[in-house]
Amino acid sequence: MLMPAVRYLNLVLLILFPLSWFAPLLRAGLLPLFGLSEVSVISGIQSLWESDVILALLVTFLAIFAPMMKTIGLALIHFGLLRRKVLPVLEILGKLAMADVFLIALYVVVIKGVGLATVQTAWGLYLFTGCILASIAFSTLTERPRKKKDG
Repeated sequence: MLMPAVRYLNLVLLILFPLSWFAPLLRAGLLPLFGLSEVSVISGIQSLWESDVILALLVTFLAIFAPMMKTIGLALIHFGLLRRKVLPVLEILGKLAMADVFLIALYVVVIKGVGLATVQTAWGLYLFTGCILASIAFSTLTERPRKKKDG
């Protein structure tokens, strides 16, 4: 049986995800002498649209659409409006959303490795990562249908 709290905690993600998209993921700047500018999911996507549309589409899907589709799908399952057969698809969406967190971490490592730029992680990265991990946990806690044993 599904824990009643999971269905409502999942709904909280409908508020936390959009908040995490506008929260600062990191602060970056050229050398420590210059001020650091904050980068959020939304500002990062806006910058990508100007330079690389295909990457912008990929990041938009991974950071915005995949987590929201998964959260809404889980909510529909929790409230009996969608069959549990779609759980494997929702779990894949959760893993795709986690790929976006990996990309952000990779960018931070690469930029720090160059040494010309200053990069500091910000609270939004932890919020976004926490939302993704919570979503994965909620789908894990959502029971899959049990197969009936014959005989």
